[in-house]
Amino acid sequence: MRWPSLDAARRARELESAVRTGVDLLVVGGGVTGAGIALDAASRGLRVALVERGDLAQGTSRWSSKLVHGGLRYLAHGELGLARASARERAILMTRTAPHLIRPLPFLIPSTAGRAAVTLGRLGTGAGDLLRVGLPGGTASLPRARHVDEHRARQIVPGLHAAARGGVVFWDGQLIDDARLVLGLARTAAVYGASILTRVEATAVGADGAELVDRLALSSPLSISARAVVNATGVWAGELANGVSLRPSRGSHLVVASALLGAPRAALTVPLAGSTSRYVFALPQLDGRTYLGITDEPVEGPVGQEDPRPVTTEVEVLLETINTALDRPLTRADVDGSFAGLRPLVAGLTSSGSADLSRRHLISRDSAGVLTITGGKLTTYRAMAEEAVDLVGSHLGAPARCRTRGLPLIGAAAADRLDALDATPWLVARYGTEARRVAGEGGPDGMQQVVPGLPVTIAELRYAVRHELAMTVDDLLDRRTRIGLVPRDRSAALPVAEQVLGEFSTA
Repeated sequence: MRWPSLDAARRARELESAVRTGVDLLVVGGGVTGAGIALDAASRGLRVALVERGDLAQGTSRWSSKLVHGGLRYLAHGELGLARASARERAILMTRTAPHLIRPLPFLIPSTAGRAAVTLGRLGTGAGDLLRVGLPGGTASLPRARHVDEHRARQIVPGLHAAARGGVVFWDGQLIDDARLVLGLARTAAVYGASILTRVEATAVGADGAELVDRLALSSPLSISARAVVNATGVWAGELANGVSLRPSRGSHLVVASALLGAPRAALTVPLAGSTSRYVFALPQLDGRTYLGITDEPVEGPVGQEDPRPVTTEVEVLLETINTALDRPLTRADVDGSFAGLRPLVAGLTSSGSADLSRRHLISRDSAGVLTITGGKLTTYRAMAEEAVDLVGSHLGAPARCRTRGLPLIGAAAADRLDALDATPWLVARYGTEARRVAGEGGPDGMQQVVPGLPVTIAELRYAVRHELAMTVDDLLDRRTRIGLVPRDRSAALPVAEQVLGEFSTA
């Protein structure tokens, strides 16, 4: 199947059409929650427009740990319902929705973490395995947790401390790229008729529509009528809805070369000092980088639109914690880049501290009649969207059943079909069944690397402009690819990205 393309021309046409005719549902926010709601609603037959003041996945949804996880931490806090929901949604993502974007990843808790931590980790991961029993696809999606000896531990994490004598290995889902999941949701929603309108800001919303500003055209404000409006703007939800009480938490990561850890094939998992439920992970990526994370720091005061950054104390904690398990300690000089995201934690669901706030979501309707969805986490976006659209459908008198439990995203296919594709593993991992189309539309220099040493190709940049609504250098380097996570790589890629954009502006 040849999927429809999203580009600047289509965006302009659909913005004009949506303003002229109105829609059933207006979704404000182009992160994973908003894109998930747009897909759910459109696949039920509703006329949907999604507006986002920046680019898709420009906010929190691109700053995650790139994990689709089963919620072991929630078991530690006694939130069995949330943990089971996480395990269910992980299985749906890995087996049906986006198997091309998610791979099983082993996690090692080494013996250097201490006997208590290893024992607790074994009990917790065993409980997580039991949690999957009875879930469709749950037991088949991941191997079971087990003890490993010193030899096996060093095979999967060669950089382990010399004192390590094995440990516990459990499995979870690693998302190849969180921004690409959002993009896949939005593009699939477009297949079902949704209008995906980036660079369109909702300045005011009400039960019957919104006031919009086209940030590209800088024209007069626009009015769009809608039978229902959902505010899915994450940590910025309070800008459009009254009575939303959030306590944002900053989660920070560092970027280092995987070679410094011996090119691990598993995530190194080290308990944070003084905690029984928080860990620092060293998460190996397909591009030769490893992400060290994650912190959980409360953020006070208003949230701006600029990207959050890790603070010095967070950098120190991440390095100090992971170094307890490494033979060759990492230093500040080894850090090639960093990133941070703000989690939209809902105040009032638990008692104290951002680290203990629930990751449950909350759906509320304000006095203006706007439905706001806040909280939650990336793994459970689909269930959150289903609940929100159920409420919308009931309100509109059109209670069609949700279809997204069995609805694959663009590029999704079973593992055997993906393995048989005649394309590079890098492209298959990021584009699934579209991998050959990406390579084929790149031109004679398309398979050249944008930056020497990174697997990202020029074809991916061209494909992003033609089909994935990329319109700026930032879109290309920071969201359609993740070159921009390392400043020196971003600087090297900048001329190539500008050249690709120039090809289309003069076409």
